[in-house]
Amino acid sequence: MESAARNPDGLIGRLSSALMGSGGEAPNTTVPAAEIRVYIAPTNYAGQGFLWARALEAADPRVGARNMAIELPGGYAFPADTLVPITAVNASAEWAAGEWAAAREFTHVLIEAERPMFGKQWGRDVAAEVAALEEAGVSVAFLGHGTDVRDPDNHMRLTPWSPYAEDPRTPVLRADAAENLALLRRLRRPTFVSTPDLIEDVPWAIWCPVVVDAARFASDRPILQGERARVIHASSNPLQKGSDRIEPALAPLIEAGALEYELITATPAAEMPGVFAAADIVLDQFRLGSYGVAAAEAMAAGRVVLGHVVPEVRDRILRDTGLELPIVEATPDTLGDVVAELIADPVRARAVAAAGPVYVAAVHSGARSAEALLRNWIDPQ
Repeated sequence: MESAARNPDGLIGRLSSALMGSGGEAPNTTVPAAEIRVYIAPTNYAGQGFLWARALEAADPRVGARNMAIELPGGYAFPADTLVPITAVNASAEWAAGEWAAAREFTHVLIEAERPMFGKQWGRDVAAEVAALEEAGVSVAFLGHGTDVRDPDNHMRLTPWSPYAEDPRTPVLRADAAENLALLRRLRRPTFVSTPDLIEDVPWAIWCPVVVDAARFASDRPILQGERARVIHASSNPLQKGSDRIEPALAPLIEAGALEYELITATPAAEMPGVFAAADIVLDQFRLGSYGVAAAEAMAAGRVVLGHVVPEVRDRILRDTGLELPIVEATPDTLGDVVAELIADPVRARAVAAAGPVYVAAVHSGARSAEALLRNWIDPQ
């Protein structure tokens, strides 16, 4: 999916277009009737573009926001205001012209992951798209999501558990991040990142937290009430999450009957509230040194969440929010002992779990994200 997004004219991009057919008619973004009109495009990773748009509208009645996402084969289905098949993006000059005509009617455009928004209209040149938008009187900002701006070499210095030493994609990811970071440095437009660790790579960026629907994930099921603890790990990227390190670390506890463990893969997003609600302990990731949407959803469900979050990220969160991140620290080396301690001390485990929904309400409800965008870009006062 990332290869198709980076290079739609390359082999994977052309195969994607072939798999999805000829494209046909594709929708263009509808411009809202509002004083401040914000357009967010084109990736919508984990549905965040859509949720940031809703957060902006909830925060300020003057704002009408829309998001556009390019649909790639095999991608997860997340809500979007406008979903455009990659076939149209690759081949339809009519779609590109219509999307440009709509985008120039917005007052603000937030470019996700430094990806081009208008197909071949400007030769997939993001800088040229920015220039055209600004010439039309539109204010432009950028939002980094993850691998698009994460420097693998810097990350390997940040944590010994970094996956990039063994990820076969590292040369491509390194080149992509270097190109994107060079673009951001050259243009120096307002820049945001979705997770706090990325400020290590983009020091002038502002954290715009990911948003989760806390009410959708809320659960009143108490934890650690059964004979055995139920421990789960939801993995969308096993190498980056360290999924292969988990079962060996938990093996003695599984054999002793202290817990049951399940690896969750390829589960539709609509089913995840039930998946989290049925768990006692949710294992997030153990190699990246931060956290994202899945951990926030598990915290919203009132589960005990474990993961590897480097001290720099924890300190930044405390400094920015005044709250301790309620993710219990664990690495592949310490995971078995940390889980055993939590199972042996259910009072502590329940206190950690109870802190999760409080943290999510304060940081990931959308209010803080909207404030970051409004105060630092859309309506600085």
